[in-house]
Amino acid sequence: MVQIDDKIISLDIFEKHFLCDLPKCLGSCCVEGESGAPLDDEETAILEDIYPKIKHLLSPEAVEIIERSGTWETDADGDKVTPIIHGRECVYTYFDSDGICKCAIEKAHEEGLINFKKPISCHLYPIRVDKYPNYEAMNYHVWPVCDPARELGKKMGFPVFRFLKEPIIRKYGERFYEEMAEVAIHLEKQKSKSVRDAE
Repeated sequence: MVQIDDKIISLDIFEKHFLCDLPKCLGSCCVEGESGAPLDDEETAILEDIYPKIKHLLSPEAVEIIERSGTWETDADGDKVTPIIHGRECVYTYFDSDGICKCAIEKAHEEGLINFKKPISCHLYPIRVDKYPNYEAMNYHVWPVCDPARELGKKMGFPVFRFLKEPIIRKYGERFYEEMAEVAIHLEKQKSKSVRDAE
């Protein structure tokens, strides 16, 4: 583990590789799972605000669920999450012509309709953040549906934290990311030294 400020970061985030491969996974992370995407308190208010602006991008089933139960819900663990459709995809998704599940919130952001890109938990995946009284733990989450991303990331030499540069900066700031990059350089030097010492 590595500590930067009050964040405890798993070494896997520096040492493992990840790069989304949508043609292979088809956006399964937006479909599979027992509940929707985790939400921060402020994000629940944002979803209520932007819903009228993205409603036209959502499926009829999604609109029905949202207008019946709300733009967010509380799951079995007591966490605030996005609603899901019949135990499957998030209500804020759509399927493109290639059958890939994508985020309607992100599409609306790209079209300039809203200023909110997507929930930070989605943007940061496969990093999962657990909050404790005195610190936050940043862990690398392994999910079989993302096997293609691990394979492509390894092939292209993309560490998890570099793949997630934009969301890390969005949540923690530029300086925090730069410190992560310095940690990665230090870890790589340590690894190289260990290899040389073993020869």
